[in-house]
Amino acid sequence: MATEKPLKSAYELAMERLKSKDREAGVAETKPLTATQKSRIAELRRDAQAKLAEMEILHRKNLEKTGGDPAEVLKLEDNYRTDRARVDSRLESAIAKVKSG
Repeated sequence: MATEKPLKSAYELAMERLKSKDREAGVAETKPLTATQKSRIAELRRDAQAKLAEMEILHRKNLEKTGGDPAEVLKLEDNYRTDRARVDSRLESAIAKVKSG
């Protein structure tokens, strides 16, 4: 008489399918983060949030100074989006470095 395997939950089955798809696609399994890595990532995120908040404040002040000039507002908005994207990119890069060791 063969031993019966316990039934798996839908979650377990879905996770197995995702892992097999990752293996097929050549995606390596990620290792759990250490406490040091987690704290460093949290610190990086806090710093980025502070930088973004500072940028937001300065952006709003600069918008008030334009007096509603559409060309100037457009220029400020474009610069603001670029700066935000730069901060986000640097954050993601720094997090990737921490995760890789």
